[in-house]
Amino acid sequence: MSEAMVWWSLAAGLVALELLTGTFYLLMLSIGLAAGALASHAGLAMTLQMTVAALVGGGAVAAWRWRQGRHPVALRATANKDVNMDIGETVQVKQWSDERQTRVSYRGADWTATLAAGSEPHEGPHRIVEVVGNRLILKPLKQTS
Repeated sequence: MSEAMVWWSLAAGLVALELLTGTFYLLMLSIGLAAGALASHAGLAMTLQMTVAALVGGGAVAAWRWRQGRHPVALRATANKDVNMDIGETVQVKQWSDERQTRVSYRGADWTATLAAGSEPHEGPHRIVEVVGNRLILKPLKQTS
């Protein structure tokens, strides 16, 4: 088996392992192994092939980490409007209990709702900011003074 075939086999093995585990970094490392295969096709010595594979694979991992660090952390699914269509919708609150809970009518059903941390309880319109199980987390549309 040629050196290039070994590199390609290793790259394919890492891609298969990534598919089983969902570890995106394995794809970055497989890019490095593919670069090693291309270096082998170019006739470079094994030492240079390994250097190319390490630099490309390590560079891809570093670039991905840098890119991930520049983007804000995604919202939890319970508070992400792209995951849950209820986030951002408005409900009317008639009164709050001493435990900062209430019952609201929403989408034709009665829901238990809890006041979001840092919010003061008052009657009126509230926005759904999170859905935890079958409980709505609400924040007032306007804070009263």
